[in-house]
Amino acid sequence: MEKLITFAVPCYNSAAFMTNCIESLLGHGNDTEIIIINDGSTDETGAVADRLAEENPDIVRVVHQENGGHGAGVTRGMKEARGKYYKVVDSDDRLDREALDKLIGRMRENEAAGCDVDMYVSNYVYVRTDSGERRVMSYRTKFPNEKICTWDDVKPFGLAQYLMMHSVVYRTALLRENNIELPRHTFYEDNLYMYEPFPYVKRIYYMDLDLYLYYVGREEQSVNEKNVLRRIDQQIRVAKLMIDCQDLEAVRAKSRRLYRCMLHELSIIISICTVFLYMKKDKESLQKSKDLWAYLKSRDKRAYKKLRFSSVAGLTALPGAVGRSLSVGIYRFIHKFGKLN
Repeated sequence: MEKLITFAVPCYNSAAFMTNCIESLLGHGNDTEIIIINDGSTDETGAVADRLAEENPDIVRVVHQENGGHGAGVTRGMKEARGKYYKVVDSDDRLDREALDKLIGRMRENEAAGCDVDMYVSNYVYVRTDSGERRVMSYRTKFPNEKICTWDDVKPFGLAQYLMMHSVVYRTALLRENNIELPRHTFYEDNLYMYEPFPYVKRIYYMDLDLYLYYVGREEQSVNEKNVLRRIDQQIRVAKLMIDCQDLEAVRAKSRRLYRCMLHELSIIISICTVFLYMKKDKESLQKSKDLWAYLKSRDKRAYKKLRFSSVAGLTALPGAVGRSLSVGIYRFIHKFGKLN
C-alpha cells in the first residue's frame, strides 16, 4: 500500500540520539512511514532501531546493511520507500512537530485535490548544540507561499542562501525515474542529492514553516571545520560529480531562473572547496584548487566564467597569498553572519 510520505533516517552509530529523531516523526497516522537504515553500525543502533520498529509496527521499518556511508543509506531508502514523497532526516536532527503537522495536512489536501507536486520546500533552523542558539534559513522572499509554482517563479537567492537536503521533500518517483543514486563512502554527497534532481522538478510548493531542526556543533560532525579539512578530497569529488551530472547549457535553454539557481548551488560548493584548500596552505592543496577550477572550465566554459568572475565562488578564490588570506576572511564572515555551511 502506498503511503503519503516516507521519512528515511540513515544511521551510523546513532544509538545515543536517534530515538529523539524518530519520535519527532511519529504521530501522523499510517499514511506515513519511517525507514531506519542501519548502515553497519558497531554500537547499539541496530537494537534501538529494532525496538522502535516493534513499538511502531505499522510505521517504522528497519533495514540493516553493510556500511556504505550516508549516501548508501539515502539511496537504499529511495529503493525501499512506499511513500509518494521522500524526506531524508539525519539521525542527529529532528523535525518540528507543529510544522510537520501543517506540512502533512497540506500534502493531504493537495492529494485530495489531485495536485501533484514534485518538490515541497520549507525552511530549516540551525540549532547550536552548545548554546541553543537558533537561526532560521528562510525562503519566504524567494518562493510564492503556499501555491504551486515553477522555477520561473523563484527569485534569486542571497549570497549565502541556498537549498539543502533539509529544505526539501521530493516526489519519490521523480528520484527513481531519473536514477538518482548517491556515491558510497563519500561525505557531503547530500549536495549532489539536492542539485541533480532540479531539472526534473516541474511543480514546486513552498510553505513558510520552520520544519527541519539542524543541530550543529558536535565535534564528530562532518561539517565541523577540522573534519572538512580532513575530508576535502571527498568534497572535491562531490563538486566534480555536480559539474558532470547535468548539462547546464540545456538547463539554460529551458529556464534561465533554474540555470541561475543551479549555478548558485554549484558556486557555494566550489567556494567551500576553494576556501578549505586555501586553509591548508600547502602546495598540493593550492594545486588541487587550481585543478578543480580547470576541471569546471574544461566541462563548461560559460559556467566557469560566471562562477569565477561574478559569484560567491569568485569572491573566495582570490589569487596570491594576500588574496587567499582575504578569501578565507570573506568565507568566515559569510559563515558567521549568513550561516554558510
